[in-house]
Parts: sequence; C-alpha cells; structure tokens
Amino acid sequence: MSRPDGPDATPGPGSPEAGVRGLVLTHGSLCFGLVDAVRKIAGDPGRVLTPLSNDGRGPRELEELVRDLTQPGPTIIFADLGTGSCAVAARLASRGPGGARVLFGVNLAMLLDFVFHRQMPVDDLVERLIEKGRISVGCHRQSASGERGNRTAPRG
Repeated sequence: MSRPDGPDATPGPGSPEAGVRGLVLTHGSLCFGLVDAVRKIAGDPGRVLTPLSNDGRGPRELEELVRDLTQPGPTIIFADLGTGSCAVAARLASRGPGGARVLFGVNLAMLLDFVFHRQMPVDDLVERLIEKGRISVGCHRQSASGERGNRTAPRG
C-alpha cells in the first residue's frame, strides 16, 4: 500500500499535476477579485489559478512574467480584453510549441467552470469555457406590464 503523498499518489484537486493550470491576467486589481471570488464560491483551487496584474509592469517584463508562469504543462491564460498590454503579453508568451491557450473576456462563470473541469483535454476545455463565458452574459428585463424576459449573448 502506498502512502497518499508517495510516488503513486493521485494528484489532488489543488495540484497543478491534476490538470490544466490557469493564469488570470488583467489590468489593475481585477485578477485578484476574480480569483478571490472563485475561492469563496468553489473553495481554494490551490496553485491552479494564479492572478497577475499588469500594474507597474512594462511590456517586456509582463511578457517574461507570463511566460514564466505558464510553464511547464498545459495552461490557459484568461485575459480581460482582446487588446492592450495584457493581451499582447499573453499572445507573445504563448508562442511556440505547446504554448498556452489565451482566452479573452474572462468572467467569473468561466473561471468557476475551469476549476471544476480542468482535467479535460486543454482544447476541449477551451471550447467549453468560451461557451460557458458566452452564455453567462445576459440581460434580465421586466416590462411595465410585468412581462419578464432573459436574453443571453448570441453565439458566434
């Protein structure tokens, strides 16, 4: 019988070896708030979801830091916008074989789904997260007559 922490141990849910890791890369302190919310809702994901702000970092420093934080192993970079310093650093750092995947428009629903499904193959997980993020954006509207309706973001 092997010990739980021995060489035959199965990685736990907070272990990077148990699946894909995530890097939340944002302007300002948004990354810290998102990761904190995930921890409060889903429990501490351990070292699998790392917040990184661009505050006080130049383009080259940010790119190098992103590259360091996304190696080794499969990683998804969750960026706040598809443009700007975070997006550029993520795109540059993910170049090359086995590079990290970059998702833009990060939201809480996407991150929660990530921590519960990160054992999936990375490309399947990316598609799932895009869809989860998309359907979590919506609008609730109640008319003056009391009619209610919900709309979500359109596909595609």
